[in-house]
Amino acid sequence: QVQVVESGGDSVQVGGSLRLSCTVSRWPYDSVCVAWFRQAPQQEREGVAVIERNGNTNYADFTGGRFTISRDFSERTAYLEMNNLSLDDTAMYYCAVDGACYSGSLGLKPTSWGGAYWGQGTQVTVSS
Repeated sequence: QVQVVESGGDSVQVGGSLRLSCTVSRWPYDSVCVAWFRQAPQQEREGVAVIERNGNTNYADFTGGRFTISRDFSERTAYLEMNNLSLDDTAMYYCAVDGACYSGSLGLKPTSWGGAYWGQGTQVTVSS
């Protein structure tokens, strides 16, 4: 069994920064895709960023260059660096890990990660 644990969520002011972490008990495959999703109250879950097995990255348009996804195999951790946060970034952020993933917009759809290992989420709250 693979456990996925997100951390790093916090309450910050508009314009602030956070780094979210996604730590796995073990990598389930020799090479993995990792994705970050988020879900605000009364909203559907949406994709934020994906890092593919080959290291290619893909971001949702709303990130606007403010977010960076990365991973460290030795630390069994993936990260989401978020800068210049806005009120609209308030949400629960989830991490998903899988052995394969789609590129482009399809890779950002939560339905494309139905077979992935998911964490329980970490809360990000941005206030003015």
